[in-house]
Amino acid sequence: MADNLSIVSVETAEGKFQQNVSVGDHQWLADEPESFGGTNTGPSPYDLLLSALGTCTSMTIKMYADRKKWPLESVHIELEHSREHAADCDTCNNDDNRIDVIDRSITLHGDLSDEQRARLMEIADKCPVHRTLENRIDIHSTEVRK
Repeated sequence: MADNLSIVSVETAEGKFQQNVSVGDHQWLADEPESFGGTNTGPSPYDLLLSALGTCTSMTIKMYADRKKWPLESVHIELEHSREHAADCDTCNNDDNRIDVIDRSITLHGDLSDEQRARLMEIADKCPVHRTLENRIDIHSTEVRK
């Protein structure tokens, strides 16, 4: 495995859904909301997925603006996940033609020109997590017996 990659470790915790998550020196809880039978002690798996996209997008936009020395003061991003039925979904890989949709609203704060704003919105789609989510993803699972 490459040196710049961290291993995320997840282990069951208390309650029906609570999980202990750790990566490097960082630890936190993941859970489901009470409305789904969890205890709401941490973000849900989809909250974590959206936060990965949001943080990567914001970092990528900020890095680009800093490199160009543009007057970007801050970035605010809100994300929401939903599923939609697509009547003519040629790319759907499921029987009911449902696709996952992520709505991402980006607010750019700063005295930026219209051209700079347009370019930063293009850059948002180039963040590594965005590209990963748009790729075909193969997940390989291996049972480890101890």
